[in-house]
Amino acid sequence: MKLLAIDSSGLVASVAILEDDNLLGEYTINYKKTHSQTLLPMLDEVAKMIELDLKTIDAIAVAKGPGSFTGLRIGSATAKGLGLALDKPLVEIPTVDGLAYNLWGCADLVCPLMDARRGQTYTGLYEFSDGKLITVEPQCAVDIAHIVAKINEIGRAVVFLGDGVPVFEEYMKEHVTVPYRFAPAHKNKQCAAAVGALAIEYVRKGKTVTAMEHQPDYLRLSQAEREKMEKDKRLPGDAGV
Repeated sequence: MKLLAIDSSGLVASVAILEDDNLLGEYTINYKKTHSQTLLPMLDEVAKMIELDLKTIDAIAVAKGPGSFTGLRIGSATAKGLGLALDKPLVEIPTVDGLAYNLWGCADLVCPLMDARRGQTYTGLYEFSDGKLITVEPQCAVDIAHIVAKINEIGRAVVFLGDGVPVFEEYMKEHVTVPYRFAPAHKNKQCAAAVGALAIEYVRKGKTVTAMEHQPDYLRLSQAEREKMEKDKRLPGDAGV
């Protein structure tokens, strides 16, 4: 099985090509350029380096969300366009699950943290058993206090990773009561290789969609949508207005 994986859900842009249990190539950038500038050139460069004919891939994996609204749209549009052009199925990977998969085999609880702004985080809790990713708390958008309280309640050692770590580090130092660690630099951000490795498990279980069916999962309303709802609430009623 040969698979293309894409993750542009956060600050990192990443593409990877996997064949069965082999990572053939990966290109990951964590810089200030927008994903619309980087994603397709990165894919083109990887394809050239490994002499890949995109027609030979079996499926396209994409981080479905949550995450950056713009980043998710770019990743989804890229995966959708390639899926339609190549007539290939898509594999939708929940972003937080894919991030947790970076720490495959970890004996401790795994807690990805993505900065969702306004004191909130896209997060979840995971463990690995017999080489399988087990969801302890499914991905969600919550206040940092909520997930920390859940970790303390479970009472197990935990490893944190994600771009939310530096944002919430001081809070965690003050409020986490169990032993904890932070993942090292090469494992603490989104990477397409992890998305692809998890996607291969999905494909084996028949969990694919058509390119036409795929839609990103934002998990919560965008800031513009929230502001519109607040504005609508403040609008006067119909009584003579």
